[in-house]
Amino acid sequence: MKALVLSGGAGTRLRPITHTSAKQLVPVANKAVLFYGLESIAEAGITDVGVIVGDTAAEIQDAVGDGSKFGLQITYIPQERPLGLAHAVMIARDYLGDDDFVMYLGDNFIVGGISGLVEEFRSNRPDAQILLTRVPDPRAFGVAELDGAGQVVGLEEKPEHPKSDLALVGVYLFTPAIHAAVRAIEPSWRGELEITHAIQHLIDARADVRCTVIKGYWKDTGNVDDMLEVNRTVLEGLDRRIDGQVDELSETVGRVVVEEGARIVNSRIVGPAVIGAGSLVDNSYVGPFTSIAENCRITDSELEFSIVLRDSSIAGVGRIESSLIGRHAEVTPAHHVPSAHRFVLGDHSKVQIHT
Repeated sequence: MKALVLSGGAGTRLRPITHTSAKQLVPVANKAVLFYGLESIAEAGITDVGVIVGDTAAEIQDAVGDGSKFGLQITYIPQERPLGLAHAVMIARDYLGDDDFVMYLGDNFIVGGISGLVEEFRSNRPDAQILLTRVPDPRAFGVAELDGAGQVVGLEEKPEHPKSDLALVGVYLFTPAIHAAVRAIEPSWRGELEITHAIQHLIDARADVRCTVIKGYWKDTGNVDDMLEVNRTVLEGLDRRIDGQVDELSETVGRVVVEEGARIVNSRIVGPAVIGAGSLVDNSYVGPFTSIAENCRITDSELEFSIVLRDSSIAGVGRIESSLIGRHAEVTPAHHVPSAHRFVLGDHSKVQIHT
C-alpha cells in the first residue's frame, strides 16, 4: 500500500503567511503540520509516499528531503496548477500503479493517527473508504448523505443546502478502482476535478464505497483560527521538559517545554507552552497555548494563545493574544503622539485595532 500526500495549493486563507511559506509547513507546537501527517503514515506501516507539490515545491522538498527522517521513501510529483484532488490522483497514476493507497491532505490534522483506519481498509478492502466527521457548518466541506443503514448514497462539494452535517475529512483510502473514476468525471463549476465527484461515480456504478465516522479530533488547518485551535490541542499533550536556561527570577508553571539553547529571564511561563531553541523570553509573560519557534525574542510583553514563527521579535507591546506571527516579523510599540496606527500589511491581511 502506498500513500499520496497533497502538499500543493496556494493557502489563500492563511495569507499573508503563505505569500512566503507553504501552508503545510506552518508549525503547530513548533513542528510543521505536514510532518504530523507523514508520521501518521509511517506509523500505519506505509513506507512509499508520493508527495504532490506545486509552487512551493522547493520549500517542501527542503523540509521533507528523501523522507528517511520519517522512515519513508518520498517521490515528488509536480502539479502545475491546483486543479482538484481528483486531478492529483490522475497525475500520480504512474507512481501509484495498481497499488491500493491512502490519500492524505497535507494541511489536515487528525489526533490519534490513521493506523486503525488503514488496518480496517486492508482487512475489508472496499473500493473506497472515506472518513466523515460532524461539523457545525458543513457548507465549507464535501458533505456525505447516508441512508438508514449508514451507507453512503451521495456526496456534494461545498453545497449551499447540505443534506447532512457529515463533512469529509481529508483522508481517503482507495483501490485502483478510483483511477477509472477520476478519468470519467468533468471539471466542476470551480474548474477542478473534484474527488467527491469521482467517489460519486463509484457509488453510481454500485462499487463498494464505505465510510467511517470519526469521533476523534480533526481539523483542516486552512485558516488562522483553526491553526490556533490545533496548536492548543497539541500543546495539551505536552510533557514538561526544561532543556534551556531558566533564571532564578523566572517561573515556569505546568506543562512547559523550554528547548535547548532557549533562555527565560525574569519572566513567567504558564503552560501548556513551548519556547523554541535559541529563543529569549525576557521580562515577559507567556501564557497557555502559545508556541514560540526558534531564535525569537520576546521582551517586555505578554503573549497568550498564539503562534510565533522563527526569527521574530516582539518588544514592549503589552498584551498579544489569538495571533499568528510570521517569520522574521517585528512587533514594536508605535509613538504615542500623534495617536495613529502604522502598518505594513501583506495582501489579504486582516487587522483588528482598538479605536
